[in-house]
Amino acid sequence: MSPVPRITAYRWIKHLMAQAKIDGPKACPKGLRHAFGARATVAGIPLHMLQRWMGHASMETTAIYATVLGPDQLHLSDQMWEAIEKPKNI
Repeated sequence: MSPVPRITAYRWIKHLMAQAKIDGPKACPKGLRHAFGARATVAGIPLHMLQRWMGHASMETTAIYATVLGPDQLHLSDQMWEAIEKPKNI
């Protein structure tokens, strides 16, 4: 199996987010990734595990999730998890 080109993965994620009605300026793969990191931090996932899951080389990068949890990020992550809990046909 060959790797999926980055632009193809981007389009797939954008399509799924649109179907899940996740919209707004942060409704993009990067926003989804940040929402995952923020939600994992709120859920109490140890930072060293999150570092591994996110593929960060430096713990300093991962530690940002422990300090940057504004209302926009929490709202986006709430939308994401609600969509996951209520899957729609793809």
